[in-house]
Amino acid sequence: MSWLNQQHSRRDALTTATGLIVGAAVPAVTPAASAAASEPGEPSGLRAAAQYTNPVIWQDFADIDIIRVGDTYYYSASTMHYSPGAPILRSYDLVNWEFAGHSVPVLDFGSKYDLNGARGYVRGIWASSLNYRPSNRTFYWLGQIDFAKTYIYTARSVEGPWSRLTAIDNAYYDAGLLVDTDDTLYVAYGNTTISVAQLSADGRTQVRAQQVFSTPSSVGTLEGARFYKINGNYYIFLTRPANGQYILRSTSGPFGPYTMRQVLLDLGGPVSGGGVPHQGGLVQTQGGAWYYMAFVDAYPGGRVPVLAPITWTPDGWPVVQLVGGRWGTSYPSPVVPAPPRQVTPLTGVDTFDGTALKPKWEWNHNPDNGKWFVSNGLTLRTATVTNDLYWARNTLTHRIQGPTSTATIQLDYSAMRDGDRAGLALLRDSSAWIGIKRDGGTTRVVMVNGLTMDTNWNTTGTGTEVAGAGASGGRIWLRAAADIRPGASRPGVFSYSTDGTTFTRLGPAFSMGDSWRFFMGYRFALFNYATRALGGSVRVARFELSTP
Repeated sequence: MSWLNQQHSRRDALTTATGLIVGAAVPAVTPAASAAASEPGEPSGLRAAAQYTNPVIWQDFADIDIIRVGDTYYYSASTMHYSPGAPILRSYDLVNWEFAGHSVPVLDFGSKYDLNGARGYVRGIWASSLNYRPSNRTFYWLGQIDFAKTYIYTARSVEGPWSRLTAIDNAYYDAGLLVDTDDTLYVAYGNTTISVAQLSADGRTQVRAQQVFSTPSSVGTLEGARFYKINGNYYIFLTRPANGQYILRSTSGPFGPYTMRQVLLDLGGPVSGGGVPHQGGLVQTQGGAWYYMAFVDAYPGGRVPVLAPITWTPDGWPVVQLVGGRWGTSYPSPVVPAPPRQVTPLTGVDTFDGTALKPKWEWNHNPDNGKWFVSNGLTLRTATVTNDLYWARNTLTHRIQGPTSTATIQLDYSAMRDGDRAGLALLRDSSAWIGIKRDGGTTRVVMVNGLTMDTNWNTTGTGTEVAGAGASGGRIWLRAAADIRPGASRPGVFSYSTDGTTFTRLGPAFSMGDSWRFFMGYRFALFNYATRALGGSVRVARFELSTP
């Protein structure tokens, strides 16, 4: 992300990639022709589904790093101020993905990430790197925090537990981690000035660092490094935010010298109204095919991943496969072994069974863990006395599914106290919510908008009630429907029900903002905070994310 110059950043364990050139076209493929598609040299038993459609995930997963370990693909993304950080998705075919875990269990980088005297909005987990080290069968996550230090976390399984290995007193900005074929760990990083660092054998310290490339002024900014070794050559894959992709290649070792080639610039993307595919990473299938997973700016929903096959020129540079001169809306699906099981859908119902949150959930900043629990339902006790949702701890968020989706919660508000506010929000730097207000012994269901921040992420509006109705009985269903198509009218519509079947709209449509500067897209958010005194609680018995 181009934080150094305040520019817009829309941004393998066992596999790696080469340089990229735009140009080769993919012929149209009919489902019948592609249903049994195979690739030369593919092992027997590999078969592809007909086609996949971009975006492969219409949710906000930016600053992609992607790897394959055996027959499983893993995908890491940025989360800024959300906790836990650095989510990991899992797939067996590069198209269907599920949540697997988080590399950073808690943002323990200062009190601002606890909403304690300061706030960490648009800080925290920026572009970072995920890789796997076969020699010790360990996953590594690496990322810099607040331009101060670079942290490395490790785990034997992506589900965790993840633990901090080290904190290095060098800020490897937008870093890519390479596990070389001789097991040496290297990091490529930087903004415009690109450097490579070698780590010690145990990964805890820096052994050497050297600038390897200076971006020509004619190109501008390059960042978002991903580091690969292919056929003995070293490649640093870099983005020009937010409309280009370049690659550096060295035939003389990880410290260069490197030559540069343009991958793509101002290429038409597959998301109507969205931006240019860029940033992300390269990955090779078990059968030897290569793919590029990039993201497209698609606000108000965020930055969504798109996938395209690539081929290689005889002299070792990759070529993005285009459809009609653009990044394709659809391609033949990757040819991979049959998955061992179906992945868990990113939409559906969560009844908060068991005693832990599923990895699809992330808190707005670190939670107060003494003020919430899961036990066949989610209980949120008030954790903050405030009139500002942006200061309220224990706000739990879920990504919105595009292009349109609806979140519905069943809320038991019988244990709320006077002055409490609880409900369902569309959360970003401009927000709105539907929920329960309890004041002076009166309980009402209300729709509130006008919650705003400035570009320094200070609150400029705490919200205005624009519609309300009486509420009784202690239980209510709240619903928020969101249209996150970029370039559309971007409405969010709120409604409620007393029986879970018949819903009544409440308030005007909320127009979601589409500025990129907050980076993260809108999320559905569950909240409960006090304006007078702590002690109240609510219970969310059910959350459903549905699409038309």
